[in-house]
Amino acid sequence: MTLRVTLAAFAIFTGFASLSPAADPLPTEADYYKILKFKIPEGVVLEAGGLELMPDGKLAVCSRRGDIYMISDPFAENPAEESKFTLWAQGLHEVLGLAQRNGWLYCVQRCELTRMKDSDGDGRADLFETVSDGWEISGDYHEYAFGSRFDKNGHLWTVLCLTGSFTSNTKFRGWCLRFDENGKMIPTCSGIRSPGGIGMNYEGDVFFTDNQGPWNGTCSLKHLKPGSFQGHPIGNKWYDEPGVVAAMGPRPKDPKSGSRIMTEAAKIPQYMPPAILLPYNKMGKSASGITADRSGGKFGPFAGQTFVADQSHSTIMRCFLEKVNGRYQGACFMFRRGFSSGNLPIMLTKDGSMFVGGTNRGWGSTGRQPFALERMQWTGKLPFEVHEMRAKSDGFELTFTKPVDPQTAGDPASYKMGTYTYIFQSSYGSPEVDHTTPTIDRVVLGPDGKTVRLYLSKLQPGHIHELHMPGVRSKDALPLLHNVGYYTLNYIPKK
Repeated sequence: MTLRVTLAAFAIFTGFASLSPAADPLPTEADYYKILKFKIPEGVVLEAGGLELMPDGKLAVCSRRGDIYMISDPFAENPAEESKFTLWAQGLHEVLGLAQRNGWLYCVQRCELTRMKDSDGDGRADLFETVSDGWEISGDYHEYAFGSRFDKNGHLWTVLCLTGSFTSNTKFRGWCLRFDENGKMIPTCSGIRSPGGIGMNYEGDVFFTDNQGPWNGTCSLKHLKPGSFQGHPIGNKWYDEPGVVAAMGPRPKDPKSGSRIMTEAAKIPQYMPPAILLPYNKMGKSASGITADRSGGKFGPFAGQTFVADQSHSTIMRCFLEKVNGRYQGACFMFRRGFSSGNLPIMLTKDGSMFVGGTNRGWGSTGRQPFALERMQWTGKLPFEVHEMRAKSDGFELTFTKPVDPQTAGDPASYKMGTYTYIFQSSYGSPEVDHTTPTIDRVVLGPDGKTVRLYLSKLQPGHIHELHMPGVRSKDALPLLHNVGYYTLNYIPKK
């Protein structure tokens, strides 16, 4: 008893509150964002590949096994008890994308784009139409085809994995294709390796996640600008197909193996460098689904930002995107861990719910369940996080979700930065290379109490700038919930 009193007194007088038995534990991710689990019926193998909210309020979920289920009451307070699964379609081929439009439910199968309808109202699809089969398959395990929702022009996009994730032995493997709702195919981008998901940011521009391998030193989030080359040259032979050059322009020059991303971007006009590099293992190993927050604040303080899932680590990352020199780049942060399986499709709805589908088939995952369907919601509590990380000509500008403590946030010792990049090469992946350690020479707090300017000794174009912020505290003495950010600095802004 005497020892306990002595320790408590020591904690009070020295300020080390963590030594006090009465100290409150620090908040966790679960305090701000809760995960609710759906109970998948016995006998249903729901290896979720796509999600779509239907006009009648049901949630459509497709499976890699070729089934589509409709889930009633997907927003129920207790979905494990209140939400019910009904089989709506079956016999499809590895469905990895759903989109509804004009009374039809469209799905991207491995072999084609299909639309379906329940024409007699009995709760089962009975009308199936091929919209397009403009690409080819050989039966290789890796020939994934991921589909988007319809964009603002009424086009549905798909990204096609390479054959074996290394070669392009069938037509348009390693390409992005667009389709109107009647099936007209538009070749859109080349240079894709192994996509894990496709989706749109808040502005409606289309992105996909590519995964580590040849010509990809790490996983990344890439902007699918029509006519662009995404970095992997093996599929560029399909420029010889009729109509491709008319839609895309001339075939790009092959990059030089062993170079660097931005070195080749300066040489190849069509090359679109990754908007955000996701450091391998630090931010996952298998980047997958993409969704944007259009909830207007119902999902917390990150309205307008983009979220990316990781299958291997069973996580969700948050991405802040900005345009510099007319091209996207930005920062990624960890957002939420603790999902039950390997996250694949994600969808954030306007009411502020993020639906997350999981499967660990083919690759292991931190979440040990073979498959899962979950819903994440904001609890209403405001986390202390970096809200935005913007590049400046001489450093970075950080904004925070809550007012900062001026003493800690204004101290250069509260921050540490290192930079690195990856080898742009035909070999598999890359280690981190070309490390530098810029100094943070000056920190200036903004008058709003939430903004901090970091002035650096030197910026490194083409590098990830990894910023650690262990010393920063909020005005109410909380540390950052996630105190590391990774900014992909492709271009240095003029201001």
